[in-house]
Amino acid sequence: MFLPIKNFLDGLDVDSIPLSRKRELDQLTNYVNESLNKHQKAQLTFICTHNSRRSHLCQIWAQIAARFYEITDIHCYSGGTETTALFPRVAKTLKKQGLEITKSNKKENPKYYIEYSEVMPPIKAFSKLFEHESNPTSNFVAVMTCDHASENCPFIPGAEKRVGITYLDPKVSDGTPEQKAIYEERSTQIATEMKYVFSNVNSI
Repeated sequence: MFLPIKNFLDGLDVDSIPLSRKRELDQLTNYVNESLNKHQKAQLTFICTHNSRRSHLCQIWAQIAARFYEITDIHCYSGGTETTALFPRVAKTLKKQGLEITKSNKKENPKYYIEYSEVMPPIKAFSKLFEHESNPTSNFVAVMTCDHASENCPFIPGAEKRVGITYLDPKVSDGTPEQKAIYEERSTQIATEMKYVFSNVNSI
């Protein structure tokens, strides 16, 4: 793992997470433990309406947190109920936090290749529907990261479990002087919570 990423994760304080929130996150930890025991792997699909901000941040930080704790056979995905594009500020935020990112030349819905390790393949990030062919169709947990997607998509085919772990949309800061800070705050919150989830794998 790249040293800046390791140092970033080392500095995140999981004790700052409120107890009520930890109980929500424990649902995801429990699923990971159960799936590793049952399937020898765990597949997590993070779902938000546009698959442009929160679901990508969750996918990326969950995958990195699993590797941080050397938990193998964790596979993280993301999708939406609509297709748009990864919002550029997300990539800029992740880059500032230590990730190495390259972008395809495609103008609409470009693919971002996000690297966090010298040995692991990059995470490929682009907007897609949750049932996209690159996502699992069975034996996965559907993690709803926004209320809109949760309310408008009551059934996720193939999901073994459905968990609601929602986040405030950093989109509310777009076009304001607070945008940069808000995106960094949301990314850090998600990284902290994914660190908590995987710090408890096989211990809850």
